[in-house]
Amino acid sequence: MNFLLTGGAGYIGSHAALCLLDAGHNVHIIDNLSTGDEKLIPKDAEFTRCNIDDEENISSILNSNNFDVLMHFAGFIQVEESVKFPEKYFENNTENAIKLFKICKKNGLDKIVFSSTAAAYGLVRENKLIDESTNLNPQNPYAESKIKTEKFLIENKNDFKFVILRYFNVAGADKNLRSGQISKRSTHLIKILSEVAIGKRDHIEIYGNDYNTPDGTAIRDYIHVSDLADIHLEVAKYLIEKLESNLFNCGYGNGFSVLDVVNTANKICQNKINYKFSTRREGDVEKLIAETSKISRHIQWQPKYNDLEEIINSSIKWEEKINGRNS
Repeated sequence: MNFLLTGGAGYIGSHAALCLLDAGHNVHIIDNLSTGDEKLIPKDAEFTRCNIDDEENISSILNSNNFDVLMHFAGFIQVEESVKFPEKYFENNTENAIKLFKICKKNGLDKIVFSSTAAAYGLVRENKLIDESTNLNPQNPYAESKIKTEKFLIENKNDFKFVILRYFNVAGADKNLRSGQISKRSTHLIKILSEVAIGKRDHIEIYGNDYNTPDGTAIRDYIHVSDLADIHLEVAKYLIEKLESNLFNCGYGNGFSVLDVVNTANKICQNKINYKFSTRREGDVEKLIAETSKISRHIQWQPKYNDLEEIINSSIKWEEKINGRNS
């Protein structure tokens, strides 16, 4: 199959590109490198540097190739930044995404896999796993920007066949260390832990220890990035075979608190991880754990890396690699 990927120089997009290439498919990546890194683009992928609203460039790429599916990863993802600069998020994550979809449709590509977020669920009052029918209650502009893009696809279901994937917390790195997280300003817990583990930082700040959870710290469902990449390939097959639009959660259905993650990292690193508590961040939510039975009913996918130690260990190894350290 032939795939057009936006944001393929980013963390999740580059892993999806590797997964597709490893499976023998063709990949063309579009990325403006505003947050991505060219070093993460797989050597076997075609690459065009441009914005996702660049109609001339994208139309030319679409007309020169016979793509089966668009995988749309490109977007801004930092919750704190979205609270400070909401317009930036609505312009890029919503308006530009819609422009991209319309360009694709105009040029004959109407199958889309869209990267969304479990942040769309926001504060869930009931103490339960979150399924796809849970009411949306976004707590920040980042989540709102993704929901608006989802709504565009749902409202235009006669024009597009799509799968919306709501990611829970994505972490880890490729087992062969071909890709992992590279960021100028790290905000992900396991990425920051990995920087502490190799001595790049001296401690981690834990935002909030007064949540209504067993240890007072927020709880998340962590999914290994390579398992998430596999999901993208399987839902693309589903989209092509079934021609049926759908929406799936992407997680494992297991919740770990911030302190659970820190303690697991300390087990791996012989207690190198220093931490201190600070106040909650605006826009953060208490608990997000996926209910995942729906995706299991529709696609042939089994996780390979559903283990918190493995997720953290792969992230630390990647951090050692990009910082020139030896294990």
